Amino acid sequence: MEQLIPIVNKLQDVFGAIGQSPIDLPQIVTIGSQSSGKSSVLENVVGKGFLPRGTGIVTRRPLVLQLYNTSNHSIPTSPNAISSSLRNEWGEFLHLPGEKFYSFDEIRDEIVRETDRSTGRNKGISNKSINLKIYSPRVLNLTLVDLPGITKVSVGDQPADIEDQIREMCLHYISNPNAIILAVTAGNTDLANSDALKMARSVDPEGNRTIGVLTKLDLMDPGTDASDMLNNRIIPLRRGYVGVINRGQRDISQRKSIKEGLRKEMEFFKSHPAYRSLQHRCGTTTLAKMLNSILMHHIRDCLPEIKNRITGMMADIQQELDALGTPTGDISRATLGGSLLGLLSKFAASFGNAVDGKGSSADGVEMNELYGGARISYIFNEIFGRSLMMIDPFDGLTDEDIRTAICNANGPRPSLFVPEISFDLLVRRQISRLEQPGLQCIDLVYDELQRMSSQCEPTELQRFPDLRDRMCDTVSNLLRRCVSPTQMMISNLIKVELAYINTSHPDFIGGSRAVAQLMERMSREEGVESSPNPPAAPNKSGDSDGPSTPAADHSEGDYADSHHRGGERDEKGGLMSFIFGGKKDNRRRSSIGGMGSPSNMVKLPQVPDTMRNNEMPTDRERIETEIIKSLIESYFNIVRKNFLDMVPKTIMYFLVNHSKDSIQNELVSELYKENEIADLLRETDDVAQRRRTCAEMRGLLGRALEIVNEVRDFNTFK
Repeated sequence: MEQLIPIVNKLQDVFGAIGQSPIDLPQIVTIGSQSSGKSSVLENVVGKGFLPRGTGIVTRRPLVLQLYNTSNHSIPTSPNAISSSLRNEWGEFLHLPGEKFYSFDEIRDEIVRETDRSTGRNKGISNKSINLKIYSPRVLNLTLVDLPGITKVSVGDQPADIEDQIREMCLHYISNPNAIILAVTAGNTDLANSDALKMARSVDPEGNRTIGVLTKLDLMDPGTDASDMLNNRIIPLRRGYVGVINRGQRDISQRKSIKEGLRKEMEFFKSHPAYRSLQHRCGTTTLAKMLNSILMHHIRDCLPEIKNRITGMMADIQQELDALGTPTGDISRATLGGSLLGLLSKFAASFGNAVDGKGSSADGVEMNELYGGARISYIFNEIFGRSLMMIDPFDGLTDEDIRTAICNANGPRPSLFVPEISFDLLVRRQISRLEQPGLQCIDLVYDELQRMSSQCEPTELQRFPDLRDRMCDTVSNLLRRCVSPTQMMISNLIKVELAYINTSHPDFIGGSRAVAQLMERMSREEGVESSPNPPAAPNKSGDSDGPSTPAADHSEGDYADSHHRGGERDEKGGLMSFIFGGKKDNRRRSSIGGMGSPSNMVKLPQVPDTMRNNEMPTDRERIETEIIKSLIESYFNIVRKNFLDMVPKTIMYFLVNHSKDSIQNELVSELYKENEIADLLRETDDVAQRRRTCAEMRGLLGRALEIVNEVRDFNTFK
């Protein structure tokens, strides 16, 4: 039955070879207070004194101890002159592979040296384990872990939180649900104060995997014994307690062997009246057999989980090996050409599917975010569309600019109507502002296509960095060539709009409608302003309440008076008189006329280099400005609507669809060349090394799976 544990040791060796232990193998972990006798228990089980001994904290690093029974093994030979009686027992350290220690004193010294290398020589501790294998015909097949004893006060180089650190170290090992806890407590102390039992209960409250070990039973006061504890009456454990007697310091000083100690232990329990009837709960031999039986059953229960984890790791390794493929050096030239065409076709198909929204999770599509063509649609609607609709038709255009444009359009002549050329100039200026958002939209889609192409790369492409670089360059060149005609078309869309301002468009408001809307709005505003007071009775003679003046003077001063009265409109002329020139603004002439008598010398001011219309706008100018603004807004919205519709269509035709339809032909024409195929499909050293590593890992996992299957088919458990 002890064949089961060597199988687990083989598993541990297999995963130790890869530098880690991805499977939590069943282990027996010893914990207890400082100087409770944990190391002595291990020595008794092994049957050899090989652990460092002394006062204070001696075990300062975890010791993972694997015991192998060599009863059926051939005795190894050694080139050194070693006694044949000693050659059947030896130890091996994981940090010294291939080196055998036939002297247990040398094993003890190496443990001390390896401990000091990591923790120093002044009581420091470390959580880095020392792995030791002991081969002997005098041991049972067990795997044990010895941990530093729990201490309360720091000494030497120990940190102030030494107790917390050791507790964390112990919890790290005993928290493993596959670990069997060996809680060591001195029998001459109060069991209720046992640190080992307290810590074991924190991770195993039911006591299903905890065994109590009582030491120093020979040091109890006369008239007292541990029979109640051994009979599981004080603090019950499901696995119960086992009493042992360790060698004391005097025995060690007198160099009494472990064998003598075990004989003395047996005599003590047989001769003690309290323990004579408890032989099944006393002695190191009983403890070793109990541990062996428990570990075998525990391993059996853990086998399904171990097998599932090995199978999962093998599937991952196999998937990686499939992605790495067959070494290209072992493939013929014709087969290489087919492989290259296959890679190019797979990439082109993946790119097309991504654009058309046909990608799947197998292609690396994330189900919780937009992907491929959906991202392009988002750019068109949420980024470009929203940004374009947020553009103000008068952004960068002030009322002063409009007045200036109207004045410039009139030239030296006073106008009878609002000059149409001013509208034409201003609306062209605003339409031109739409070009940059359209060009930026091209850049966004171009970047998205580049991103999409990198996501569509087949997994196999990672093997061939030269081919990958050439493919990326080819795709980038194709996309850049598609960008130029797309940009030209977007610019032409704006040029087309600027080439002909279609004021006959059915959606355009037109001059008459603009005037009508303005009159309606001003009537509403005038009604609101005049509503608190009743309107004054009109003067039928057309004169004001003041003294009568000549008609010429009245026409000359009325417009100016309207300005000084806050923009009142003439009751007779109404709005149309302002638009069609019914009134003349002679303010400048009146002011000039008042400069002096003809007999005085009149000197005109200098003409400024830059002229601006800085005077307050007249009613007529305000009305003309509002009419132009209405016309600009109406026509700008028409052009914006057209542009919003045409830009996505243009980008899809010239950039997206053209690149999608041309990408396979482009890749084949640029990359499928007879004299370059071998170079493009040349693997890097890293890929070859990774394939070898995966193959070795697959072999190790296969061996582990075979071992697990052997245990599964083993039907007898005692």
